[in-house]
Amino acid sequence: MSSHFITKDPTKADLFFLPFSIASLRHDPRIGVGGIQDFIKDYILNISQKYPYWNRTGGADHFYVACHSIGRSAMDKAKEVKFNAIQVVCSSTYFQPGYIAHKDACLPQIWPRQGVLPNLSSSNRKKLAFFAGKINSPVREKLLQVWRNDTEIFAHFGRLTTPYADELLGSKFCLHVKGFEVNTARIADSLYYGCVPVIIANYYDLPFADILNWKSFSINVATLDIPLLKKILKRFSFEEYLMLQRNALKVRKHFQWHLSPVDYDAFYMVMYELWLRRSSIRLPLNAFVHPN
Repeated sequence: MSSHFITKDPTKADLFFLPFSIASLRHDPRIGVGGIQDFIKDYILNISQKYPYWNRTGGADHFYVACHSIGRSAMDKAKEVKFNAIQVVCSSTYFQPGYIAHKDACLPQIWPRQGVLPNLSSSNRKKLAFFAGKINSPVREKLLQVWRNDTEIFAHFGRLTTPYADELLGSKFCLHVKGFEVNTARIADSLYYGCVPVIIANYYDLPFADILNWKSFSINVATLDIPLLKKILKRFSFEEYLMLQRNALKVRKHFQWHLSPVDYDAFYMVMYELWLRRSSIRLPLNAFVHPN
């Protein structure tokens, strides 16, 4: 709200922000998880009656942010939001209800970190690949089944006995494996520690896919190819791996949040994604008759 993207003149606005927070609503004792759908329905009804902007495009030039999984069902009583408004979401998979590719935008999950980026010059990457997480999906179950006892691919489920950061620094490739939700902070974690991300999640819109060339700094492996994972990773020569890692280091600035936005960081990337999705339907306000 304090950025230079804000304008008080609605005729100059490319988009209108719907500033409700799904996370805040679910913890509000007056609303809670069960009351979110009614809150959104009433919210849209109020702004459509009070302001002319929503009705010009049916909400196509409005956007909201929802990273929590509850956000997927929050719009069930406000279908025009789900189908028209731009949703900036974390669960950007084609199989999730409510997500519409190309209209909506994928928001990467990123742990807020303070200070300078870690020095990677001393990192010793002896492991081929690393994953740690809960067994909460068939995809992760398959990964554990195939690679549980491997000496090069470290698939760990449960509490780690070593620091998470050390495992990321000690691995060439870091696995982003679909769990109960497709979204995790693992991609941003991998990039932060200079580990090349390997995405094992079908039908998933990657964050900033309209801006970044993901093939230049990551590897996508189909879930059916989990048994071939080691063979796929070893196809990359040392020079090819170094190229992937160098590119991963170049893009990690895009996967960082700052209290005050910094050029090219995650905030600016999201704003650019929104700008790409701005509605091509622009009607002058004086052409609209407000309903009584």
